[in-house]
Amino acid sequence: MVKKKIALVAAMMLPLGIAAAPKQYDLASPDGQLALHITVDDRIVYSIEHDGEPVLSESSVSMTLADGSTYGVRPGRAVCRKSFHESVIEAPFYKKSEIPDIYNEMTLRFKTFSLVFRAYDEGVAYRFVSGSGKPFNVVSEEARFNFPDDSKAYVPYVRKPAGTSFDAQFFNSFENTYEYISLSQWDSRRLAFLPLVVEASGGRKICITEADLQNYPGMYLNNPDGNTTLEGVFAAVPDDVKQGGHNMLQGVVESRKPYIAECGPGEVFPWRVIIVAEEDRELADNDMVYKLASPADGSMDFGWVKPGKVAWEWWNAWNLYGVDFKTGVNNETYKAYIDFASSHGISYVILDEGWAVNLKADLMQVIPEIDLKELAGYAASKNVGLILWAGYWAFNRDIEGVCKYFSELGIKGFKVDFMDRDDQYMVRFHRDAAAIAAKYHLMLDYHGTYKPTGLSRTWPNVVNYEGVHGLEQMKWSSPETDQVTYDVTVPFTRMVAGPMDYTQGAMRNATKGNYRPVNSEPMSQGTRCRQLAEYIVFESPFNMMCDSPSNYMREPECTGFIAGVPEVWDETLALDGRIAEYVVIARRKGDVWYIGGMTDWNARSLVLDLSFLGDGDYTAELFRDGVNADRVARDFARTVSDVPADRKVGVSMAPGGGFAMKIVRKQQNR
Repeated sequence: MVKKKIALVAAMMLPLGIAAAPKQYDLASPDGQLALHITVDDRIVYSIEHDGEPVLSESSVSMTLADGSTYGVRPGRAVCRKSFHESVIEAPFYKKSEIPDIYNEMTLRFKTFSLVFRAYDEGVAYRFVSGSGKPFNVVSEEARFNFPDDSKAYVPYVRKPAGTSFDAQFFNSFENTYEYISLSQWDSRRLAFLPLVVEASGGRKICITEADLQNYPGMYLNNPDGNTTLEGVFAAVPDDVKQGGHNMLQGVVESRKPYIAECGPGEVFPWRVIIVAEEDRELADNDMVYKLASPADGSMDFGWVKPGKVAWEWWNAWNLYGVDFKTGVNNETYKAYIDFASSHGISYVILDEGWAVNLKADLMQVIPEIDLKELAGYAASKNVGLILWAGYWAFNRDIEGVCKYFSELGIKGFKVDFMDRDDQYMVRFHRDAAAIAAKYHLMLDYHGTYKPTGLSRTWPNVVNYEGVHGLEQMKWSSPETDQVTYDVTVPFTRMVAGPMDYTQGAMRNATKGNYRPVNSEPMSQGTRCRQLAEYIVFESPFNMMCDSPSNYMREPECTGFIAGVPEVWDETLALDGRIAEYVVIARRKGDVWYIGGMTDWNARSLVLDLSFLGDGDYTAELFRDGVNADRVARDFARTVSDVPADRKVGVSMAPGGGFAMKIVRKQQNR
């Protein structure tokens, strides 16, 4: 959140170029491995090399404004300024508490706009900055990514039928599995959302995403010509928006304006981010989106933000057993959830959809079975906070009034759902709602929305985002849905953008052949230990426990482990992994390390190198797949043993399996 002192800034003013003569500007990463080349001629194009190998061929960038002028076409003379930056970002609600922020920057200043480039060791980014002194509209943006080869890519298409118009595809939940295809195989009728990963030569992976999206539509990608060039596509500004959709809680766009963004003087546009990883595991621990985001206002205190686990009732359909009342959306049920949370050190209980009167889109109309004042008081007496689910339309109709009223009632935050768009107006909603909620010390979990772009750095009360094909899909997805492979793909793709509300923690677990959708009593694909590992592998400061308290209380070892896993961390190391095959991540909180690993549908044995522990003697608590986990997915074994002096530890995972480990330094005799 807070930048420490900048170590060095060296600025250089270069002579003015002339439009008729091409001018090349070069920028390298601090370690010299990445080289960015920008050519200014009739158009502005850039290319990227890594260790001398082309990563992106010449790719053009520009913006067209409503008055017919452009940024990037016949741009004219430029003034170039270069600088070096080194600082440390303090990040108390992130996967590491301190982030080194080291990059070279180059700003090309033209008459009407500037183009800023940054080169980090792990990737490059660029953004436009307007020089206009008055408001203006952007009609279109040219963002091209020209790959030198017909590479394979992990493509998250918008989940709409092929042939659906782009305008219809702009209304989507940003949830889908990945298609592994060559760039030339892209279905030109379909959009894909970000992040998107492309394979390159030498085993490199290229991840395209964006950062600091606050007043501009989100970027989709398309390949209209069946070649190796991906192009940015953007939703136009909504004109007529009607209440509708799911339970009348969504804003349905009836028509759009003839431009994509309404901008003010000196508008600063989002970063276009191109991450370059030599090894797959580097993508599972990348900080570029967070580093590129605008920092929080240093005058504001966010010490009241408390990440934590959440006992969640919607996935398990409010199912409790062994109780003497009828379970459902009522105070008796939620008091039972509060009691469970309190007894296990779980910070929050959520009231998901159902507590407010259906079809009214009015959060002030509460069903008679719920007494929120009584529940909030009961939860406070148990040291548990309450989170309320809110549909977008109901929340947006009076954000200030809603936040003020419910904060005074003792509510700790909202899970806001069914936005399902990322046009400019919806992006503004995310930013503005965060600011208003912060005023009333309320946390926000943005569900039913697009990937994060760093807003959690700007507004730390935004503690999580969905935009992920999470465990909720297992309530209704067919057995052909391969969630297990998705689980070992998403750490290298979607999670690059930031935290994700995946909603793990199933105590009903199924092998590949046994899984079936059961909406009221759902199960996961893969083993029990896989569910434990997801609390370590998946970044999630606001982390759901999706199963029923009754099921958790029958599994005290697993429940105790899950409840004890931290939600934010001091250090993160991606130890091993290959996209769509397996992943191993280590995270530290204080003096305690946690390691989580997951595999695809192939059984896998690994030898972990724990040399990062350093000197000293350590004890490891290991949850691993049982010998019969390939047949009975809930089978697991728990062992406690010393970490060997050579720091080599072997682990085996069943098909669809995983492991979870907690490592504690032994107390030394004094």
